[in-house]
Amino acid sequence: MCSLEKRGHVFILTLTGDGEHRLSPEVIAAVRSALARAKSESSVGGGRGFALVTTAEGRFFSNGFDLAWARAGGSPSEARVRLGSMVSLFIPLVSDLLSLPMPTIAAVTGHAAAAGFMLAITHDYVEMREDRGVLYMSELDIGMPFPPYFLAILRSKIANPKVLREIVLQGKKIGASEAARKGIIDRAHGSAAETVEAAVRRAEELAARNWNGEVYASIRRGGLPEICRAVGLSDETEEERQKLLSASKL
Repeated sequence: MCSLEKRGHVFILTLTGDGEHRLSPEVIAAVRSALARAKSESSVGGGRGFALVTTAEGRFFSNGFDLAWARAGGSPSEARVRLGSMVSLFIPLVSDLLSLPMPTIAAVTGHAAAAGFMLAITHDYVEMREDRGVLYMSELDIGMPFPPYFLAILRSKIANPKVLREIVLQGKKIGASEAARKGIIDRAHGSAAETVEAAVRRAEELAARNWNGEVYASIRRGGLPEICRAVGLSDETEEERQKLLSASKL
């Protein structure tokens, strides 16, 4: 399902196994648990100078929500209820990533579709494998409307409206080299191993800056207001801001 490894000041969260890493309720819960562990361990370590890399084994980074699990409910109405539950359960996972007190890097080593695409670009940085794998929003092709918070993520992370149109209104499958040219990801790499190595290297460089993690998370949230509103993250109070300021180097 997933594992969490700590290498120095870098946490590596890996979706394990050779499957599609579909985001069932069980997988979502496991990923959230791993993020909570990383947050807790970074706090014990002083709350400064950590980073997280998320990657996956096999051909897929994540192929989105577990539609087979949804259909296993039997009737079409029950399938819709089950799908709706995954859509709702994924919201706090996005919130967890936005609130995580450290830089986050996705190492996309295979296909990332629909909710898997959202999982990748919710990270601060995206490194992607060039020789295999695409980014793809499949909703239009399968006749499924976008959850509003998906569109908030896409609008916040993809600045070019023509690129956004290709993704949401054409269902275009985009490889790593094209995704890098269009600013969807940061860099393309020749293989899965090179992608993970690049992500870990970036994580180590960022962790070495020894930033206050809570301040980092505060600034991240401030820079992504539309996503934060869409997933129900409340604005920081003046008391919270003053608390962060008191921990500064002023």
